[in-house]
Amino acid sequence: MKWLGGRESDNVEYSGRGGGGKLLGGGIGAGIIGLIIYLVTGYTPDQVNRMAGSSANNAPIETNKHFESGSAGNFASIVLAETEVIWDSLFTANGMTYTKPRLNIFEDEVNSACGGASAAVGPFYCPSDQKIYLDVSFFNELKDRFGAPGDFANAYVIAHEVGHHIQYLMGTTQKMSRLRGNGDRSGPHSTSVMLELQADFYAGVWAHYAEKMNSKDNPVVIEPGDIQAALNAANAVGDDRLQKQTQGRVVPDAFTHGTSKQRMYWFKKGYETGDMSQGDTFRELAN
Repeated sequence: MKWLGGRESDNVEYSGRGGGGKLLGGGIGAGIIGLIIYLVTGYTPDQVNRMAGSSANNAPIETNKHFESGSAGNFASIVLAETEVIWDSLFTANGMTYTKPRLNIFEDEVNSACGGASAAVGPFYCPSDQKIYLDVSFFNELKDRFGAPGDFANAYVIAHEVGHHIQYLMGTTQKMSRLRGNGDRSGPHSTSVMLELQADFYAGVWAHYAEKMNSKDNPVVIEPGDIQAALNAANAVGDDRLQKQTQGRVVPDAFTHGTSKQRMYWFKKGYETGDMSQGDTFRELAN
């Protein structure tokens, strides 16, 4: 993936380094800690805080942040800018208005409208403030611990979180929240899994159009092997694989994101079709 020299987004803020200790402290079983640390999204920060019994301290926020060329922050900002162009175009084509999310880049700990969180939570989207939260050190985790290296694997993570923003704008998040309030099934057919797989699908839709944007006028260029890197990342963060790594066994009733096979399937479907209407994970999983 070529991205150096690309346009950065104007919707990035920097929280810096949070104060206090790590949120994930003693008293939590190692298996549960591993799942929280290595799942890309799915647990809200306030859920993690209740389990950990801590909260993050406030840190000053630098808005409209731009980063040193070639840095991880620079990369994340450029990827976000490309998602803005693509999703704005798709929403406009469908008679809708795209409201851009903000990306909050932090170190160690952060406060969001969904609660305080540590970097151990992984990247997450908070619908209450329509922000994506990212400690870019997660990119190293994706490479070193998950075995999913490459810029496009990192871009997939950002595109997945933007996918959750798309769900919020489409009203899907709110609908699923109401269903949860009325009692939700657990495991492979839970609303959580359905939401996560649809976010993977939307990440694939972004990749579909990002590839078509390859031109001299667009510094972000998808290269051979990039899509496979994204599929590797989707495979690496499947519930079954993560549970096997952290607990030594697979417990389907505890799934929150979907299996590696499912995550790869839905990303690939979004990438191959580029058709937002084909991402109804809720209908297919209910069968």
